[in-house]
Amino acid sequence: MAAYILRRLLLIIPTLFGIMVINFAIVQLAPGGPIEQIISRLQGTSVDATARIGGGSTELQNTAAVPGQMLSDSTTSRYRGARGLDPEFIKQLEKEFGFDKPLPERFMLMMGHYLAFDFGKSYFRDQRVVDLVIQKLPVSVSLGLWTTLLIYLVSIPLGIRKAISDGSRFDVWTSAVVIIGYAIPGFLFAVLLIVLFSGGSYLSWFPLRGLVSDDFSMLPWYRQVLDYFWHLALPVTALLVGGFASLTMLTKNSFLEEINKHYVTTARAKGLTEGRVLYGHVFRNAMLIVIAGFPAAFVHLLFTSNLLIEVIFSLDGLGLQGYEAAITRDYPLMFGTLYFFTLLGLVMNLIGDLMYVAVDPRIDFEGRA
Repeated sequence: MAAYILRRLLLIIPTLFGIMVINFAIVQLAPGGPIEQIISRLQGTSVDATARIGGGSTELQNTAAVPGQMLSDSTTSRYRGARGLDPEFIKQLEKEFGFDKPLPERFMLMMGHYLAFDFGKSYFRDQRVVDLVIQKLPVSVSLGLWTTLLIYLVSIPLGIRKAISDGSRFDVWTSAVVIIGYAIPGFLFAVLLIVLFSGGSYLSWFPLRGLVSDDFSMLPWYRQVLDYFWHLALPVTALLVGGFASLTMLTKNSFLEEINKHYVTTARAKGLTEGRVLYGHVFRNAMLIVIAGFPAAFVHLLFTSNLLIEVIFSLDGLGLQGYEAAITRDYPLMFGTLYFFTLLGLVMNLIGDLMYVAVDPRIDFEGRA
């Protein structure tokens, strides 16, 4: 097993490098960029996220006020809205952001820093990328962790019950509910919850934004716990819909496949009780794919599904931060978080494979290789 783990760890290196190359190339080809964000601020058309730029950029803004030395048409064609700005100002901006170097050199410099987990400093927030990620991580972890736990706690028993009573009335109507839930996008369900329960048009039972109330620090501990879950209720419910449906059907199908195998018939013929057959023999084999997929499911909810939910409910987590970084072309924040969480996802995939072995020791990845 040690050799298999070593091979998987070594495979992470080219996989991570390839993902970073593809994303770096796509972002560089996309219109707009940090320099365009600075220019739009000077023109008074920037978005809120560009309101804060570093001290060096403030000095460069003063340089832009120098009269004369207007850009030629050939120069202004490179940056949208740059007509009328001092060419030296544009050059200083390029130097500050590192755009005075060729693309391959910029990429290799970036990857060299990332290997040492030095993700640099945000262009527009005057903070290190690591500090920003640490600040936003609790919100996203709260959403991902509670959603994953609730999905597993509800879906596994429900899937087992559906498999036992396959074809019954209970199985039919629960399948209808599950399919409808799977067909509704999480973000659309989130909007529906806001309209119904968060002061949209009907009831005002739940808060519309934030993870805690403004007076959270002044509340006693039991009120803090209630306030925390009160704010989580709607976002977690919106995230539950798709994952709940998928895992329920996966659990049911896994159990049905195992129940129809010969070893189950043999166990019943020996006089074992139905509970002993289901939970002593079938459960381990049926739950193999479900339990081993827990790390991947958590990573998916933490870094993928949270994006729109955090934006809709104004939760200041990694999803909302990533969205704002993409809008403002905050490259250090974009690529730094991409590198870190891609690496984390690859490691979690390895942990998922190891959980297969923990659940069923008969699986031997190293022997198969």
